[in-house]
Order: sequence, then C-alpha cells, then structure tokens
Amino acid sequence: MQPNIRMENQQPEPTPKNSKLKAFLLVGLVAAAIAGYIAWSYIYKPNVPASLTKKHLLIPTGASLDQVVDSLKAGGFILDEGSFRMMAERLSYKGRGGRFEIKPGMSSYHLVKHLRSGEQAPVKIVLVNERLPEHIAAKVAKAIEPDSLALVTLLNDTTYLDSLGLNPATLLSVFIPNTYEVYWNTTPRKFMERMKKEHDRFWEADGRKAKAAALGLSQEQVYTVASIVERETNDKAEKPRMAGVYLNRVEQGWPLQADPTLVFASRDWEARDLAKYKDLDSPYNTYKYPGLPPGPISMASIPSLDAVLNREKHEYMFFVATGDGSGKHMFAVSYDAHKANIEIYKKNLIGRGLGL
Repeated sequence: MQPNIRMENQQPEPTPKNSKLKAFLLVGLVAAAIAGYIAWSYIYKPNVPASLTKKHLLIPTGASLDQVVDSLKAGGFILDEGSFRMMAERLSYKGRGGRFEIKPGMSSYHLVKHLRSGEQAPVKIVLVNERLPEHIAAKVAKAIEPDSLALVTLLNDTTYLDSLGLNPATLLSVFIPNTYEVYWNTTPRKFMERMKKEHDRFWEADGRKAKAAALGLSQEQVYTVASIVERETNDKAEKPRMAGVYLNRVEQGWPLQADPTLVFASRDWEARDLAKYKDLDSPYNTYKYPGLPPGPISMASIPSLDAVLNREKHEYMFFVATGDGSGKHMFAVSYDAHKANIEIYKKNLIGRGLGL
C-alpha cells in the first residue's frame, strides 16, 4: 500500500522564465521612478532659492537666452542653469525684455513660463515739482531702461513737440504732478504718450477746459500762472487769492514782478538776493517785461492749477510774506497798504532774530 501524500499546499517551483520577467518589471519600475524624479526635478523642483533676497529681475530689451541666463545667475535667481535651459527649450523661450517679479521657490517650469508671458512688474515714477525738462528726464531715467540722454533728445525734438501741440517753452505744461506706474522697458515716446494722455484726462475733468476759456487763457497759460503760484506759496488755502493777484496784474497790464521768474531766468536755484537779476534780459524776467512769460517756470501741482482756474475774485494787487515763519502772505489793494505790510514783515523778521 502506498502512503497517502497530501499535495494541496505545495506550490510549483518558479521557472527561470518567470524570474526574468519579474526582474525585468522591477528594473522598469525603477527606471520609470528615476525618469519621473528627473522630470520632476526639471519641471517642478524649486530652482529659485527659498532665501532669495532680490525681488525683481531686469532683462534688457532684445536680450538673448544666454543674456537672460547671465542675469539670472548674476542676481542669484537660479540654482540649476541646466534645468532652466532645458525648460526654456521645451517652452520655446528665447528671451524677452522687461522687469519681472521673481518669487522664492519657483520651479524652472514656472519661472520660464512667467518670463515668457511678459507679465511685468511696473515701476513707480513720482513727478512733483521738477523745474526743467532735463530734471524730469533725469528722474524718469532712474526708473526705466532708456537713459536720460534718450529722453532729453526726444524732449528737444521740436518736430515731435509740435505733434503734441507743444514747443520747448510750453513743454512743462504736459506734465501733471502725480505718481505714475509704467513698465521698466517703456520707450521715451511711450512715456510721453502716457504723459499726454494723463494731461488730456486732467483737462477733461471737472470742467477745467471751460474754466480756462472763461478766464481767456489757454491751458498752457493757466499752467504758467500756476507754476508761479507754486513757487510763491506752499499754503494751499491762499493759492486762489495769490492767483487772483497775478491775474489782476495781467488784466491791468502790469508787470507780474514775480521773484520765482527771476530764479528761473537766472537758473540760480538757491538765490536769496534776487535784486541783481532784475535787469536780466530774459523773456522770463517779469520785472522787465509785462504779461506772462513764454511758458511755465516749473511743474505746477494740481492744487496750484485748480487755484488759477478757481481764482479768488478781489482787488488785491500786492502781497508780501508775513515773515513770521508761517509761510503765509499779507495782501493789499494799494501800494501804501503794501508798504505798511512790508514793515510788518520786517518787524517779524527782526523779532525772530533774522534781521534784514
């Protein structure tokens, strides 16, 4: 009798063919994992340092991919150049100028996609009370890619100014003081187009065009009077009254006799004794020539512009500083009253220990 042998739990021995298949699958899985990691490393792994301190990357107009890479490396914006270059090739990015905000931890994929999109971070330009076009050009050039020479060259182009309805004397009137956001790689012409657009928007608002017409003044003439008021007083409340004095003098055919115009004519910006300039032969010398000067003597603030447009109607023909340090002025109808105010001014200076 043969023994009763139970076979239920016995498994067949693996064949060599099965072993090879399992090994092949294992190798494939490992290779796929490695490939996946490499792909992740190149696409999604952070390539911008988490400790990045710089915030904006400047890429010059017309820059090649090599120049972009040089800028990224110089600014410490990337950790792995190879990853960035591979992604740039995959996304067909060859370079694009502008100012871009770069966030810590961005991957090569997101960095290239961001740069390729052209989505720039704007710059702010604050124009307040610059005296000359070249002063404006110098300030603007600190914020944008073109240099001040490119801006000055355009601002001296009389053919271009004529296309804007301006000339060298009235050029300043196109600049309305404000804070403007523009792109870093904006061109001088684009910048001026923006200024003209803002100028037109200003004059279209609040009935300003009609108010200028009611005064019998052009927009440039309003700006010219406002620029003088701007340099005469910082007291917003008395600006309309001072504007009224100057417009009274214009209407009466008097010379304006405005000290700020002598400063502009002489270019002696820090001058204190202006008497030596009263015989200066300049169309901006309002002691020598009656009427308005050819154009603004500086940028004029919006409060000064509105002060002219909403001039206070009165009979004052004179004014003098109070001399008490308040920055205010005393106004008079007659010259005798004006002389009395001058004495008050002198006494206040002496009382403050300033003398004359």
